[in-house]
Amino acid sequence: MNIYQHFRPEEREFIDLVLQWKSFVEFNYAPKLTDFLDPREQHILKLIIGEHGEVKYHFFGGYDQAERKRALLYPEYFTPSEDEFQISLFEIHYPKKFVKIEHPQVLGTLMSLGLKRGKFGDILINDEQIQFFTAKEVSFYVSSNIETIGRTGVKLSEQPFENVIASNEKWEENDLTVSSLRLDTVISGVYHISRQKAQDLIQHNFVKVNWTLTENTSFLCEIGDMISVRGFGRVKLIRIDGKTKKEKWRITVAKQK
Repeated sequence: MNIYQHFRPEEREFIDLVLQWKSFVEFNYAPKLTDFLDPREQHILKLIIGEHGEVKYHFFGGYDQAERKRALLYPEYFTPSEDEFQISLFEIHYPKKFVKIEHPQVLGTLMSLGLKRGKFGDILINDEQIQFFTAKEVSFYVSSNIETIGRTGVKLSEQPFENVIASNEKWEENDLTVSSLRLDTVISGVYHISRQKAQDLIQHNFVKVNWTLTENTSFLCEIGDMISVRGFGRVKLIRIDGKTKKEKWRITVAKQK
């Protein structure tokens, strides 16, 4: 069976990685921990590993509602615990009275350290309180190298998971029907705008799919995709529920409120 035919060409490299992880567990009969995965990568891993094989999997991102999670692949005898996921939680301390720090600034600072995005989990912001998750293997490097965000001096303190804040982000699930799973059609349906307007947004670099800019209006959306439209917010494609009698697609999305 050609496993690649079920996925996008650009996902081949990640599929090969999942197959390597699976082989490692089968051959060594030992667990394998991954970096943080986005929702689409988690979906691909689930499909490739399956539910009934000898290799099992579990996801954890530091708290129950995490979007980005590390995966632990393991043999049947193994019972995973939270400690196995090797995750650190940091809080950012800064002069809250004088400055406002936002998500893009935090992510930009983390990425400027020269580490892969996979070493970082969710960034949580609740009013003025800011926290983020990292892979434990880079936590010392991260805490030693972040002294400013933008022009603001900051300090980091490591926190236990029970101190995790509730993020301001709220998501609302909606069921809708769309004539196709093309990106422009899905954006048009979700945000109640014309397809032409959706195409303009995509072609003017206002749209990211899975954190990557795309100018391809006919890009086919799939389960686990995160679509971000500047000025409109973010939406996750949670389920594709098949077609109606009129050949339209029934989908379920979660929209950022």
